[in-house]
Amino acid sequence: MSGFVEKPEPLEVPGLVHLHTGKVRDLYQNEAGDLVMVASDRTSAFDWVLPTEIPDKGRVLTQLSLWWFDQLRDLVPNHVLSTELPAGAPADWAGRTLVCKSLRMVPVECVARGYLTGSGLAEYKESRTVCGLALPEGLVDGSELPAPIFTPATKAAVGDHDENVSYEEVARQVGADTAAELRQATLAVYGRARDIARDRGIILADTKFEFGFEGEDLVIADEVLTPDSSRFWPADQWRPGRAQPSYDKQFVRDWLTSAESGWDRASEQPPPPLPQHIVDATRAKYVEAYERLTGVSWA
Repeated sequence: MSGFVEKPEPLEVPGLVHLHTGKVRDLYQNEAGDLVMVASDRTSAFDWVLPTEIPDKGRVLTQLSLWWFDQLRDLVPNHVLSTELPAGAPADWAGRTLVCKSLRMVPVECVARGYLTGSGLAEYKESRTVCGLALPEGLVDGSELPAPIFTPATKAAVGDHDENVSYEEVARQVGADTAAELRQATLAVYGRARDIARDRGIILADTKFEFGFEGEDLVIADEVLTPDSSRFWPADQWRPGRAQPSYDKQFVRDWLTSAESGWDRASEQPPPPLPQHIVDATRAKYVEAYERLTGVSWA
């Protein structure tokens, strides 16, 4: 069992139709048929959406995505039409709302890995492969790969695991031409972002993108290169062979699996509320990632 500890009721806003409540974002459609995407302060771990929010998280995700979209616009177009708040929307939506094109989404999580960790490491330990791609012997947690790799996953419903799949399976599901386009775009965007992050003292270990089509044009959508969708490591603390310090919700995961939380991950019981010091530490990491990458102070 997993999912929301308590799924929030969607807000009713004049002129908007609620379409979906995800782990972090609420999706609406306006009268013009455009999507209105609102990033909440919800956070998730171990397939649960937790009962405690992280203040400013949704705004950090939105503003960092906008910054990255600007860095990447010559490589791939994005789905953002406007950052203006829809008429009648609550004031709390300011800074966390994007009006976006309605795309024909590709049902694939497009993951790029430049370093070995997470589910990729688990697969490597069993078979010396990741998503069917053979890798050299001797790699450890945090090892840099010989070259970045495209390791797709199928998109899962809320509460379910995304499942790593081979490139051949993606080609079977969406067609060879689309699969090739997804791989090329994913690795091009990862390469650009990796170099930008490296110049700012951050290792972009891996990240995932979502793409859709506007006519025949491939467009990058959802969020991009945030601490929710990427692993960012401080470059000066990188030490292969261990879990790396990171700019993300690792504080949350570590506390939930600690004796202090009292939570049994293997049980069907939802996780407990987060203590204030974990909330504060997690928020600080998100803000630090934003500030280091953009060079802009978080007000």
